[in-house]
Amino acid sequence: MELTDQPITVSKPTIAIAGAGGYVGRWFIYQFRHKYNIIALSRKKVKDNPYPEVTWKQVELYSISSTVEVLKGVDVAIYLVHSMNASTRLNQGSFEDTDLLLADNFCRAAHLNKVKQIIYLGGLLPKESGEILSRHLRSRLEVEETLGSMSAKLTAIRASIIVGPGGSSFDMIKNLVKNLPVLMCPQWTESLTQPISLRDTLDIIDTCVANENVYGKAIEIGNPEVISYRKMLEITAEEMGKKRLVFSVPVFSLGLSKLWVGLFGESPPQLVSPLVESLKHTLTVSEELKFREMKIDYLTYKESVREALDSKITLENPSFFPQDKIKNTVRSIQRMANPQGNSATWVAKRYNIWLPTFFKFWINGEMLETGEIVFYMLWSKKPMLQLTLIPDRSEDNRQLFYISGGWLVKNFEHGWLEFRGVLNNKYIITAIHEFVPRLPWLIYVNTQAKIHLWVMNRFKKYLRKRQN
Repeated sequence: MELTDQPITVSKPTIAIAGAGGYVGRWFIYQFRHKYNIIALSRKKVKDNPYPEVTWKQVELYSISSTVEVLKGVDVAIYLVHSMNASTRLNQGSFEDTDLLLADNFCRAAHLNKVKQIIYLGGLLPKESGEILSRHLRSRLEVEETLGSMSAKLTAIRASIIVGPGGSSFDMIKNLVKNLPVLMCPQWTESLTQPISLRDTLDIIDTCVANENVYGKAIEIGNPEVISYRKMLEITAEEMGKKRLVFSVPVFSLGLSKLWVGLFGESPPQLVSPLVESLKHTLTVSEELKFREMKIDYLTYKESVREALDSKITLENPSFFPQDKIKNTVRSIQRMANPQGNSATWVAKRYNIWLPTFFKFWINGEMLETGEIVFYMLWSKKPMLQLTLIPDRSEDNRQLFYISGGWLVKNFEHGWLEFRGVLNNKYIITAIHEFVPRLPWLIYVNTQAKIHLWVMNRFKKYLRKRQN
């Protein structure tokens, strides 16, 4: 993979990359750092930057205000975020709801900054009508719909497995071949797909940058060769010079497949689980959505493997300062169906009315003249929890409250509660961020944390009944 030096001009587009420290992000920076003004986004503050032409900015993608700040002056944003690792000690929420919230934050921030285009690298979707999507693929489609829901024009690039040096999916295949002399493959390895080389993926992303022809479009990419995952294992073994017996068996359950791939593929559960769930589908490029913006001499899977194995390029990665963390922080994200399309303002008001009613004599609620909402336990005069509405950062489909007091709270300078509508108010997300409990940690996780989830599930049922 050769770096082509581009002439430096004042008219270079400014590109922000969310997920810049990941596989595709790092290679995009290396390949195109001279062609674009690149702003690389990271949760941590950069300490040593090997590429001075690239600007690294610290961001908290869970925070809209933080994301708005780093997208100032950006023309195109590339979104490479998938199922972020938890940034709090306790994270209550599924990867689907977390990804949906982060995409909504990013879309809102791009809209406020008048970003022209968002490029999202997602996954191929099955073509069979009526087929139930895996959680992983359904989540990626939701992210795609969310990123394209405001003024920034979305270009959704859907790819199969990307084959290149250091790629997590290819490394998983390579490690399976390396570790197992006999590859007893589950039935899903007979599913068909169209893997694509890292080189071709980067060229396609580059072609889409600031290209109005692809605004508002979904594009599916893959090399023209359609092969099974089992065949990919066989070709990888051949290119690695390993003699391997590869055959399929029908007895592997989904759970056993995850264990097998995770153990011998040397891959973390957060990668293995969604990937294996998705591989039951045939994931190929559809004729109507395939990439047509430029002619590409695609590498075959065999050529892609050879290039990945023979690559002599060592990426120079920045180093980061350790992240200052508040001890014992909590994030809790829950999604609620909203078939009537009620606003987040309406839901927030219903919650403040419902909570004291649900607990009857146990909890009392009061709205002060200053606008704070205060909850008391039993007949105590000391607030259990105090919430302060932030009007200038709230709107009809998002209500933001700072957690500003109460004996349940240890740190009043962090923590916020929000209600927001997502996917055109199809769902309401309620989320607590950076909450620091006063209770000792082991007591908190076994009492208050579990009670919170139980209460939110009851509120979800309450809303469902009201909307039926």
